[in-house]
Amino acid sequence: FSHLAQLQLLLSVVILLVFTVTMMGNILIVLIATVDPALHTPMYYFLKHWSLIEICYSLDIVPKMLINLLSERNTSSFTACALQLNLIILFIMSECFLLAIMACDRYVTICHPLHYAIIMTKKTCRQMSAVAWLSGFPVAAGLAGWLFSMLFCKSNKVNHFFCDISPVLKLVCSGTYVFELLVFIATLLIMVLPFILIVISYIYIIESENHRIVWMSVAESRQRVFSTCAAHLVVVTLFYCTTCLINLHPKSSLSPNNKKLVSLSYAAITPMLNPVIYSLRNSDIREALRRAFGRKMLSERLTTL
Repeated sequence: FSHLAQLQLLLSVVILLVFTVTMMGNILIVLIATVDPALHTPMYYFLKHWSLIEICYSLDIVPKMLINLLSERNTSSFTACALQLNLIILFIMSECFLLAIMACDRYVTICHPLHYAIIMTKKTCRQMSAVAWLSGFPVAAGLAGWLFSMLFCKSNKVNHFFCDISPVLKLVCSGTYVFELLVFIATLLIMVLPFILIVISYIYIIESENHRIVWMSVAESRQRVFSTCAAHLVVVTLFYCTTCLINLHPKSSLSPNNKKLVSLSYAAITPMLNPVIYSLRNSDIREALRRAFGRKMLSERLTTL
């Protein structure tokens, strides 16, 4: 953000506040979904893993970004840059797969409620979350390893606040057509296919609700769909609008400064909004928080007697 040099201190304070809220909100979701028995359901199990991914993603980017904003010497080793990019790709892939898994969970919840406990067992949930976390390792390691094995003969200055594919690719002096084509294909497979699965899941959900209009009032049916799926759809929209804009075309026509703003939105802003969108408006989470803080206050009062 060299074009905002006069505002770097203010920007650092704002990003630090956003990062603090992000950490507190997502850590709170992980803790409350772990300790409260009422939240030991597949939906909150996947939500807990979503928050864990957001925590890891923010830790991978924001602390280094704050150091660069506050320090005059903005340097990073070759290995650290490659590792950061590897983790960024991994976490983005994990988010894509987990969003699709959460959509499937909602589909089973609404369309097959009588079979939900049989389909979404603890073992199935663990296996699905493991797939979300681990399936991105080969692709992330392959893309990052290939990119950083290329010949860099231009400036060693990455015009970005973290090591992303697009700014690093601009430093390569050899041909990058094959690599860009592979990134495009990988993005289509990893991001678009889960999105199609999400869309199909919600089409079935809407059709299922329309069939139930016969015995369920329209208002009740719509309220049920909205309360169950609205938060997930908002998160899906935020995620895909920002990440696809950058990753579908590494050398897009967006200016470097505009790319930084888009990247900042999904690196810092979106992880902060997710706890608010997904949980603070959720009655189950609010009740769990009341129970947790209620027990804490009660124990403190008993110890003072």
